[in-house]
Amino acid sequence: MISVEELAREHPFMQGLPEEVSSLLAGCARNAVFRPDERLTRENEPASDFFLVRDGRVAVEIFVPRRGRVTIQTAEAGEVVGLSWMAGSPRWTFDSRATMATRTFAIDVACVYAKCEEDPAFGYALMKRFSHLLLGRLQATRLRLLDMYA
Repeated sequence: MISVEELAREHPFMQGLPEEVSSLLAGCARNAVFRPDERLTRENEPASDFFLVRDGRVAVEIFVPRRGRVTIQTAEAGEVVGLSWMAGSPRWTFDSRATMATRTFAIDVACVYAKCEEDPAFGYALMKRFSHLLLGRLQATRLRLLDMYA
């Protein structure tokens, strides 16, 4: 039987990370399954996990007055949901919900923080990976804004 750690290391987010980094991060992972319309995160609730989507789809949403919930991003297999914790925020800055049956690896944020404190090289490798991910999201947002306002 394949362990959660072994499966987590196969996720695209883990690809290209040094083996010791992916092993440490995978050690913070557990399986998490969500039914359609089930919430992964709720705005202002504690940001205790982030999620590597294995299969399914997750809508990242914000509340807009007079419009209600608006989907600002959709994450599918191979993508990551839940980056609020990276900026030191102990709470989610958005909602996210499964739009279909979704399997993820939930990565325990406290575990990741502890490993970053113990091993600065782990933290540095992880921040480089997340920086690349955040840059991609910023570029995608810029293109969406151009579509809307250009």
